[in-house]
Amino acid sequence: MIRSFESLDEREILALAISLEEEDERIYADYAEGLRQDFPSSAALFEGMREEEADHRHRLVELYRSKFGDHIPLIRRQDVRGFVDRSAIWLLRPLRLDKIRKEASTMEVETRHFYERAAARAQDASIRTLLYDLAQEERSHEYRAEQLEKRELPPESLAKEEEANRRLFVLQIVQPGLAGLMDGSVSTLAPVFTAAFGTQNTHIAFIVGLAASIGAGISMGFAEALSDDGTLTGRGHPWIRGLVCGLMTTLGGLGHTFPFLIPHFQLAFTIAVVVVLAELATITWVRHRYMDSPWLSATVQVMIGGFLVFLAGVLIGKS
Repeated sequence: MIRSFESLDEREILALAISLEEEDERIYADYAEGLRQDFPSSAALFEGMREEEADHRHRLVELYRSKFGDHIPLIRRQDVRGFVDRSAIWLLRPLRLDKIRKEASTMEVETRHFYERAAARAQDASIRTLLYDLAQEERSHEYRAEQLEKRELPPESLAKEEEANRRLFVLQIVQPGLAGLMDGSVSTLAPVFTAAFGTQNTHIAFIVGLAASIGAGISMGFAEALSDDGTLTGRGHPWIRGLVCGLMTTLGGLGHTFPFLIPHFQLAFTIAVVVVLAELATITWVRHRYMDSPWLSATVQVMIGGFLVFLAGVLIGKS
């Protein structure tokens, strides 16, 4: 049974407050530990917030003991109606800084509201005083959480954390997406243009391209997801990487497949070639922008590889 907040007496309110502070303390400890390597400034701020939550818990426990004795009943947030559900920390991994900032801000707003409501209901003067004091202190936590959300950190710390964010974005999104786009754009060229030139039928070329694109997307998606679980490499959740890689592989193949929906073969072929050039140019830009590849090196590698596969498809189709 879930209790309403209004049904709790002062003893139960204090027990619930202790439970909330214990939970928040452990959450901030997890945040600090998870961010320590890549975001040390934010980790230090969460560590400070953890220490303050520990102090809040200590003060609540001391007051509870003086009023009600040593036994503290286990009353959790999920036992009381009105609290916002929180995701388990392990479900948030890899820890994303923007997500954590928003979670922390929400936590502090909710905790402050709880203390304000609890203090308004308390009859005992010492309990009311402590709850109001904690409500005011939670306001400072709320402000610090807002600082995190607004990125109000020292310039040098913010620059380091932005670089870490960029590095994680590259590892978790750009790399698997680029691998998929390259595979989908290049590997499907041969079957699509082989079918096109071998049959001179745009519908058959489209069917072959569609099958090759979807098949390659499924294969690359599973290959990426099963390559590693991200715990040691920091590359993020394997199934997210697999989804990104699979979708980009499929998209890369469909780009030069869709023009063959046009019945006129020469027009469809011309548009498909233009799309291929656009795909290869996009891959070159991504490699230069995010993988720090020199323009010339990225262009030569991508264009030569794409041209060879395209040429193979045309020659096989005409043979």
